[in-house]
Amino acid sequence: MATGLKAVRTARGWSQDRLIYEMRRFAEQRLLDIASAASLKTYISEWENGRRTITDRYAAILRPLLGATDAELRGETEAPEPQADGYADLLSRIDAAGSLSESMVPSFLAQTELLRTMDRQMGATGLVDQMNGHLAAMEEALTFAVLPGARRPIATALAGASTLAAWQALDAGAVDRAWRRYELAKKAAQDAESPLYLAHAMGEQAYVLADAGRPQLAVELVRDAQRTQPERQSPRLRAWLAAAEAELCAAAGPEMESSAHSALERAIKLLPNDGEVRDADMLSIFLNTGHLARWRGNVLAKLGDASAMEELYVSLDSADESFVRANSGLYCDLAQAHLARGELDDARSHLQQARLLANRTGSVRHRRRVEMLTGRL
Repeated sequence: MATGLKAVRTARGWSQDRLIYEMRRFAEQRLLDIASAASLKTYISEWENGRRTITDRYAAILRPLLGATDAELRGETEAPEPQADGYADLLSRIDAAGSLSESMVPSFLAQTELLRTMDRQMGATGLVDQMNGHLAAMEEALTFAVLPGARRPIATALAGASTLAAWQALDAGAVDRAWRRYELAKKAAQDAESPLYLAHAMGEQAYVLADAGRPQLAVELVRDAQRTQPERQSPRLRAWLAAAEAELCAAAGPEMESSAHSALERAIKLLPNDGEVRDADMLSIFLNTGHLARWRGNVLAKLGDASAMEELYVSLDSADESFVRANSGLYCDLAQAHLARGELDDARSHLQQARLLANRTGSVRHRRRVEMLTGRL
């Protein structure tokens, strides 16, 4: 089984020659001096078979190109953070965390929002360094914040950022990192005493299980999320969790079709008709009637329901172009709906659009779905 750079490269669907081309283009755009194509060919082969270590210089190019961490590129496990050495150092860190002004948490939230916007429009691969640095700063602040009043707002900010980082990792094909980021988000949510962020992290983590081939376990997890202090969950979050359950039930197979329909109906009833797009209590949640209609089309397409087509074309007409990755999924849904009706030319056309958007954002997850649907043509 491939590990390290080779595993990351092949998950992206790139040959060694494609990686060389992208590395040289990246370097040219930033006026960086790197080896010739012939030398890079040798380097990559030696990096992948363990005969040469990836230097920091080339890792700085590979990380944003492939959306991977240093540990993933080198096939290593994440190294533990160094512990504070001695009382003086410990107290210094505690004092620094305690002196965090109230403006720091809004700054953390603003940085998360910026990264979320960049991710939505450009994809996750180029953000790996920024995201890792952002999480590290919040983890450092939380580790040395002593009193609950200081810990809770930092933990809340960390929970939201960690779910974003986890989804980015899942989209980039870094499954282990995605799982660990969701575990971090759940721990932060518990520290923040926030059932909203805990339930959301559990609901998204269920997708890792579904993608890994454990759809039944995924359904169980998203249902557990809905039972996590539901009286303290916002209506929009509850609607989001119900829609996620519907999608995961649809992925679990025909035996859960009725459960998928029931969950969809519940999501429609739960969604507030307030004209808002985002949850005021949880900015991670984007869900209005238009988004839910697209989600409903996704579920119906996976169930092979003929009514999916109308829902999906309405969603396509009203789609927000800034949601580039979501629109790649929408084109996949349309292709799947046309395939169910034997309309191969239409399916092929939508898959071409889906592939273009998946390549634009570097989405390994969507590219895999495109390839799976292409195999059915």
